[in-house]
Amino acid sequence: MPLPRRSIAGIGWRHEHERGLLDEQPTLPFIEVHSENFFGAGGAALALLHAARKRYPVSLHGVGLALGSAAGLDDWHLERLAALVERIDPVRVSDHASFARAPRRARAATVHANDLLPIAFTAASLDIMVANVQRVQERLGRPIGVENLSAYVGWVDDSMTEAEFFNQLARRSGCWLLLDVNNRVVNALNAGAQDPVAVTNDFVDAIDAERVGEIHLAGYSAGGPLVIDDHGSRVHAPVWRAYAHAIERLGERPTLIEWDTALPAFEVLLGEARQADHVAEQALATAALS
Repeated sequence: MPLPRRSIAGIGWRHEHERGLLDEQPTLPFIEVHSENFFGAGGAALALLHAARKRYPVSLHGVGLALGSAAGLDDWHLERLAALVERIDPVRVSDHASFARAPRRARAATVHANDLLPIAFTAASLDIMVANVQRVQERLGRPIGVENLSAYVGWVDDSMTEAEFFNQLARRSGCWLLLDVNNRVVNALNAGAQDPVAVTNDFVDAIDAERVGEIHLAGYSAGGPLVIDDHGSRVHAPVWRAYAHAIERLGERPTLIEWDTALPAFEVLLGEARQADHVAEQALATAALS
């Protein structure tokens, strides 16, 4: 596949693809890594990240801040993230709109569930998220991105839509939004939507366009009673269609191909990034004609 005129799609860099990236040095606008994998004070992993940083802008994407936790943030985690940000000077820092920290019972010590648990879309939940996001941003000295979640359960006391929640979060905290198109399609499929692309497009149309700082694309597994956001395959056709709509509405945005399980050959991962570039290029051309 020929290169588009401009590349906006980066890749999630995983251990199995270390040599491919460093040896081949493909044309990429950025790479993204999971922040927690590099929290050590030194070692081979951090040395490799420094080597990659000399060639590519790095985006740090976390899974452990638990920004929606009423129990607050983990001080150690935040300090390790701050140290990594200082070392790497990433182009972006992001995490998820989820919670994971809570006491097992009243007056017990706070524990971390090691999962991305869905938050309620309520005023109280929004207050918690705003406070935690602001604390992270004050410590890091920069705005962070907050990603919409793939969720397999919901809350009966939801009082606002997900788009309303994210719009208010961004306005009140000053954060930016990480739009995961795959997560929205997965949620629509699990909700039984007849047209999951249309449902995803409605969400894209409802969020504040100027707040979206990055887009994520990934594969999902649809072989059982639930569609699972496993990041273990090529991007599916409904996600590509929703992505095209997102680019038409939002304009050019940094885009990431996430592939975390059943990792393919490095060339396959790069091919998905090239495909994202071409879909975006066509969507931008369509938007220019409308």
